[in-house]
Amino acid sequence: MMDKIQQSNQWAVWHEAQEVAFCRNSQDPEKIAKAYTIDSEWRNRDQFVNGREEIVKFLSEKWKKELNYKLKKEYWAHTDNRIAVRFKYEFQDSEGNWFRAYGNENWEFDENGLMAKRYASINNLAINEGERRLT
Repeated sequence: MMDKIQQSNQWAVWHEAQEVAFCRNSQDPEKIAKAYTIDSEWRNRDQFVNGREEIVKFLSEKWKKELNYKLKKEYWAHTDNRIAVRFKYEFQDSEGNWFRAYGNENWEFDENGLMAKRYASINNLAINEGERRLT
């Protein structure tokens, strides 16, 4: 059974995951990049992104292709300065096709609370507009 400190820590970690999702849903790459260290490391699918400048470029390009983007993150587990989350997001491509992406992310934070590492494994599923869950 979890004691009150563990429950409090779990709540704080869950809250952090929700804040990240809220920030990502803003689709503001400059704002989002400030949550990461200057030299943050990312793996997103088969792409490797390093540092805030590349994060801004990556997200700007991503949201030119992934239209009507909506994200939901779910806290999965944590220890020390690491958090694991599951997520799903939906988007539309330039031809009007809808997709739902599912995946897992592993995050590592520095001593200032900025995300230093983000590793994401993501799979897409084509869906019909009527199958959307995130509106």
